[in-house]
Amino acid sequence: MKPILILFLLVQIMSAATPLDLGTRWELFVDDYLVASKDGLALKLHEPVRREIVLTTDRPWEGPTCGYFSAIQDGKKVRLYYRGSAGGSDHSDEQVTCFVESEDGIHFTRPKLGLIEAGGTKDNNVIWRGVESHNFAPFLDANPNAKPAERYKALGGVKQPGKNWHQGETPGGLYAFASPDGVHWKKMQDTPVITKGAFDSQNLAFWDVTRNRYASFSRIFTNKVRAIQSMTSTDFLSWSDGVAHEYAKDVPFAHFYTSATAPCPTAPHLFLSFPKRFATTREKVKGHIGGKGVSDAVFMSSRDGTHWDRPFLEAWVRPGPDLQNWTERSNMTACGIYDPGDGEWSLYISEHYRHPDHRIRRLTVRKQGFASMHADAKGGSFTTKPLKVTGSKLLLNSATSATGSLVIEALDEAGAVAAKSAEIYGDEFEANVLDTSKLIGKTITLRVTMKDADLYAWRFAD
Repeated sequence: MKPILILFLLVQIMSAATPLDLGTRWELFVDDYLVASKDGLALKLHEPVRREIVLTTDRPWEGPTCGYFSAIQDGKKVRLYYRGSAGGSDHSDEQVTCFVESEDGIHFTRPKLGLIEAGGTKDNNVIWRGVESHNFAPFLDANPNAKPAERYKALGGVKQPGKNWHQGETPGGLYAFASPDGVHWKKMQDTPVITKGAFDSQNLAFWDVTRNRYASFSRIFTNKVRAIQSMTSTDFLSWSDGVAHEYAKDVPFAHFYTSATAPCPTAPHLFLSFPKRFATTREKVKGHIGGKGVSDAVFMSSRDGTHWDRPFLEAWVRPGPDLQNWTERSNMTACGIYDPGDGEWSLYISEHYRHPDHRIRRLTVRKQGFASMHADAKGGSFTTKPLKVTGSKLLLNSATSATGSLVIEALDEAGAVAAKSAEIYGDEFEANVLDTSKLIGKTITLRVTMKDADLYAWRFAD
């Protein structure tokens, strides 16, 4: 065996033996990151619950092709920003950016701002007019060094007509915007800050609190398939080269029209994404004015923004029995997750694109409950990779049936049981299930035995 190969194998073995240091952060079971082996269990995707219609875009300055919604939480308040496209085509300067706001994520109102005339009046909720409104994507900047006048930021821009934009020829690009209040906006510079991409979609950004930098996720084409690229920046003006998202070899290509990428509210090191998957050649409703194409929403996650886990190839949200959701460009998830603090998270999704009653529906998921390690009535178990104990107790977000259960054992490096939980049953978000105070600083593996139960997330805590 060649020395270089021996060295490589040794490094691999040492790396595999290095315990994962989770600190006190939450870890969600949306992938197999923590799992060394499992028997009789599987990751399960949980579909959201369809709730009420919260907005119909029926104002003269809005229209049936409003799109690219962003949900921004500021304290308990949530705002939805979106394109009002009644003014013209994708390249029209008459497009506007609108917003509505709510104190509960359900009842939204249009503020009467008096800033920009649209639809024949200034008595509207319009904050910007211009071609950048085609896909204006704002966020509340979590950068602790953000200037007060730049508390909100946004990217906005669009491909120019007459070019081979699907091949990467894209004059123009994405402009950087800033605002002190989310209402009054200005460009941070007169030239685009990102110029390589397709841009005919929602191109979003946010402050990555884990890595202390801005992250951007924008549209590209890979072999004529709609795809996503990631970029990073320290100042929101100078951006790294785009890196196309990567997936496991057995994951099929799909047209991802948008990405709706956001950091997980309780675990910001983990990026969650809800792409609108576009089936370009299908036609469920014959003669629809928008032509062919049907879509749904899928779910995926990433721990670095480039490599994405898609253990669930099925839809996260199906079009359902409503035929108006089977026409092109419906079922587009808004970017952003609203956490009202009641154990449910709200997301938003568009319906009835290019129909007179184009609208936004609220979706809810269990807190941290996009996916779980799932056990049916037969039960099973899984064992983690080596973990460094970093807290005096283990907290669980889990749910069982009336007869279901979980039992957790901490195994030392020799495989002996160093601590064991009582039988766990119920439905709790932060149940204290295991005393690890005597194991702090040591390396263990956790063996979890489950029956008729779901384990959504856990963390070490003090």
